[in-house]
Amino acid sequence: MPAFDVIVIGAGPAGLLAAGEAARQCRVLLLEKMEKPARKLRITGKGRCNITNTDEWSAFEAHIFPVARLFRPAFMQFSNTALVRFLEEAGVPTVEERGRRVFPVSSRAQDVADALVRWVQRQGVALRCHSEVTRLITEGNTVTAVEVRHNGQVQTVAGHAFVVATGGLSYPATGSTGDGFRWAEDIGHTITPLRPSLVALTIANPPALPESLTLRNVSLTLLIDGRPADEAFGEMTFAGTTVDGPIVLRLSGRAVDALRQGKRVALRLNIKPALSEQQIVRRLEREMNESARQSIAALLRRWLPASLVMPCMAQAGLGSVKTVARLTDADLERIITVLTAWELPVSGYGGYERAIVTAGGVSMHDVYHKTLRSRIIENLFFAGETLDLNADTGGYNLQIAFSTGYLAGKSAASHITHHTLRIT
Repeated sequence: MPAFDVIVIGAGPAGLLAAGEAARQCRVLLLEKMEKPARKLRITGKGRCNITNTDEWSAFEAHIFPVARLFRPAFMQFSNTALVRFLEEAGVPTVEERGRRVFPVSSRAQDVADALVRWVQRQGVALRCHSEVTRLITEGNTVTAVEVRHNGQVQTVAGHAFVVATGGLSYPATGSTGDGFRWAEDIGHTITPLRPSLVALTIANPPALPESLTLRNVSLTLLIDGRPADEAFGEMTFAGTTVDGPIVLRLSGRAVDALRQGKRVALRLNIKPALSEQQIVRRLEREMNESARQSIAALLRRWLPASLVMPCMAQAGLGSVKTVARLTDADLERIITVLTAWELPVSGYGGYERAIVTAGGVSMHDVYHKTLRSRIIENLFFAGETLDLNADTGGYNLQIAFSTGYLAGKSAASHITHHTLRIT
């Protein structure tokens, strides 16, 4: 008789929720190959941890990819409001900030991770770190055991149900090295192509800017083969040859996919999205008439951060034009284009070491959506980033982890109960 009913592999947010929920009914072993649980969670959101987003499902689903309805059963089982209530009860008070994003009041991701670990231990989960699962042992259409390397020794641990919550490939230093994808594929599951998402983009021929320049309240339009594909408004950062920041991350998923398909990708930057082109023209003409002798640089400093003035002049081809009085209609049109439609060709993207999440994974068509049980292996469940689910920034990805972890753990425990009833 196995010592444990449910074995959960991976102690990130999905694995912790799965283990704790399953432990309400079963004996649970939680295996983590790193020295401590939730390594990636402890650094998420630049250490602040954007836990979730308080959008209603009707708005929430627009931020989930590739098919939001496949995530809906998990969300309805453990929603954003349920998650906030759960954390409050676990000793992590939360606060809602701009964009309906939820953070711990302490602004410490560490507090969220520590509270989850304490919770699973109170639930009676046996947590073992430094325990690397090397393979799943199957017999027919069931997993019978896992092979585990612990303190240099390999042992086999048997169980009745298994939850794979090993994460993706993002931030591999935290232990996310794609183990679950390999195991799933080895036993017959389809792995949707893996790629970095929520990642910085590389710009071809970047403008000569300071080492780091942040622009706020700007808009970016993603162009694929010259056609607008998506748009985002907010904050972005130029950093050498790359662009980063919330709105770049928001567009990066589709940009990465298009680049991988060999398509032309560019970002169209509107530095003044609050003004129409006509308003910009009228204001520029007024300022030019008021002071025709001023330099072009002085005029643009009224519109732009000082460090962006010379790059904009270069982009508009105004290097030889010294004063406003010498501007032609064509010069004015180029200035307006730079202010409202500065095109930045995208040549690449960051790797997994900088990507916030991994897109792709175990196909959602290979699992039952209401339980997250494999359609191929009857006692195997998947949760978190191992699944082909990802989302925009704003707390949506962590909600995926928590909701799928909860559902997988609950379903694994139910599977044990039904299995026992069938035997008896």
